[in-house]
Amino acid sequence: MAIRRVGRLLSLIYSFRPFQWVKNLAVFAAIIFNGELFDWDLFQRSFLAFWAFCLVSSASYLINDIVDAPYDRLHPLKKNRPIARGDIRPIEAKMAALILVSTGLLIASYLGWLFFVLLVIFFSLHLFYSFYLKKIAVFDILAISFSFILRALGGEVATGYHLPIWLMFTVVFLSLFIASGKRRSELVVEGTKARPALMNYEKALLNFYTSVFAVSTLISYSLFTYFVKPISFSHPRIRAFLIEHLPYLVDRKWLMTTIFPVILGIMRYSQLVFEKKEGQRPEKLLVSDIPLSIIVLLWGLMIILIIYVL
Repeated sequence: MAIRRVGRLLSLIYSFRPFQWVKNLAVFAAIIFNGELFDWDLFQRSFLAFWAFCLVSSASYLINDIVDAPYDRLHPLKKNRPIARGDIRPIEAKMAALILVSTGLLIASYLGWLFFVLLVIFFSLHLFYSFYLKKIAVFDILAISFSFILRALGGEVATGYHLPIWLMFTVVFLSLFIASGKRRSELVVEGTKARPALMNYEKALLNFYTSVFAVSTLISYSLFTYFVKPISFSHPRIRAFLIEHLPYLVDRKWLMTTIFPVILGIMRYSQLVFEKKEGQRPEKLLVSDIPLSIIVLLWGLMIILIIYVL
């Protein structure tokens, strides 16, 4: 009996989709790009915002799985989801979702009424997506993108620091790129039966969407790195040495060097979508594809080095 209870608990936790919590790391963007990552108070607020999004998004995943259970049972992979398989009863999933939402909103209330409202909008969007938007072509992609934007805005609201406008555009276009690649992979691998919205998509149209949003992401990020304030070496001896011997390296737009890993990342992700057809679960590609993981890690290290060390 104890083993069975542990198994049901693990199945419930699996239904929270913790591997998708990586999306919620977007809330840290506000303090990272404003040079405040190591401010303890701001980090705490961002951390709480992260968990608020994790709890509420997990609740929405439970509700989505309840709604999709009849369709998931007909799917070769999704039929193994705990709710579709019968490991978790719908009433248990509903109770867990209620607890998760209540806890997430309680955390949100601590971070302020504006963050609370934003999290309510985020949860409402996910509910609307589960019941309606995911069945409507184009709007399903826009809904996925908007959820990423709300995460980034959540970091701003929680800390009071704002993202540069071109970086926000990067978030918008990157999320549209990933969502379009996800739909393309689903259409190619699983066909129109995978979800109703796919019946209104053509492969050529999704190819166009994915390509346009990939280019838009690169252009937006490049403009962000160009218009951001030049990085100045803070260490007096290093700065004096450079002024004397390498003056052209002083007060340069060093963030522009991070464009190269972004180019590599877009190229690798596009390869996974177009050639390997692995874009259905983008959150898993980030940790399962070694080249993509290395590129993202390199980009992150370069950002930390340039903003916090130079």
